[in-house]
Amino acid sequence: MPGNPPASTGTTVTILGAGAMGSALATPLRQRGHSVRLWGTWLDDDVLDLVAAGAPHPRTDVHVAEGTQLFRSDELEAALTGSDLVFLAVASEGVDAVVRRAAPWLSTVGVLGLTSKGFLADPSGAIRLLPDAIRRHFSEAELAAPSIVAVGGPCKANEVAAGGPTATVYGCSDVDVARSVAALIQTDSYHVEPIADDLGLEVAAPLKNVFAIALGFADGLADATSHPWHNLKSAIFAQSVREMSIVARGIGGSIDTVYGLAGTGDLEVTGLSGRNKVYGSRIGAGQTAHDALETMVAEKQTVEGVPAAGLAVALAAQLFDDAESRLPLLHAVHRMISGAGDPLTELSAAALPPVVVAEARR
Repeated sequence: MPGNPPASTGTTVTILGAGAMGSALATPLRQRGHSVRLWGTWLDDDVLDLVAAGAPHPRTDVHVAEGTQLFRSDELEAALTGSDLVFLAVASEGVDAVVRRAAPWLSTVGVLGLTSKGFLADPSGAIRLLPDAIRRHFSEAELAAPSIVAVGGPCKANEVAAGGPTATVYGCSDVDVARSVAALIQTDSYHVEPIADDLGLEVAAPLKNVFAIALGFADGLADATSHPWHNLKSAIFAQSVREMSIVARGIGGSIDTVYGLAGTGDLEVTGLSGRNKVYGSRIGAGQTAHDALETMVAEKQTVEGVPAAGLAVALAAQLFDDAESRLPLLHAVHRMISGAGDPLTELSAAALPPVVVAEARR
């Protein structure tokens, strides 16, 4: 971590999830002088062992910020007791399990920062945004729910961990809460834009993972053919932004959020180098969707766009009677990762404008 942390602020922050982003958040928090506790899930114990031994974090190749306290999966109560602020930074599939275990302590914390991104199906089958699903759990458990601040924007974990310049977005319906969290974590290099549109942010974040798969497909075609596919990739990018804005508006969010850091900014950085992009590029280079995913899993790479695609299609069906005609690229990506149809044909038809047929002159 660049530089030495200032004197302690007396604020204790717990990060739930010792993966790439969870560990990276320790850098700006320690730079601000906060006491930071990094708790790892049952999937992170081996990572914490390496970090405790002095090795860089294996997923960022950057050392965890000096002074960060490490807690293994069986030390959840110790990690949370007395915390002033908590960040939840686990993969979307793990949110429900972690929240259920942590709820008794989270109910005593005023604010929960949420870097996890995705959609969840409730017991009735309805698709919910993660903050809604988390609040529902607290309600069912008859516990007080903390205010939730969604964290999004173009943040590569390794760059955050290294203290590189970063622009991020913190969203909460009560924007003053977002501002208060931003004030605790922002540094000279880690900048935060507080917004009131948590809905738009929470829609854009998982959808960009889905659309990054399509952007990666174009890169895979370039690798396989030794020719660029920039025109197709540009069309996919534009259609991705268009469809994110349609869903955001349909759920009550703002299209301005999609056109800013949380949407286009995050899509750009994820489409350049994220795991979802890599998965898509493997398909574009000739692997089947099934084999490409197995390769990623074997490399311990989570491709969150895969489960998000199916859930996003279901969410779209909840919002629109004509979901497929409104969101052709979303449905094309879903078919591609399901192994249905020809990916190039599907994505081209979804991203390129329809053929114009001139009317015959009379």
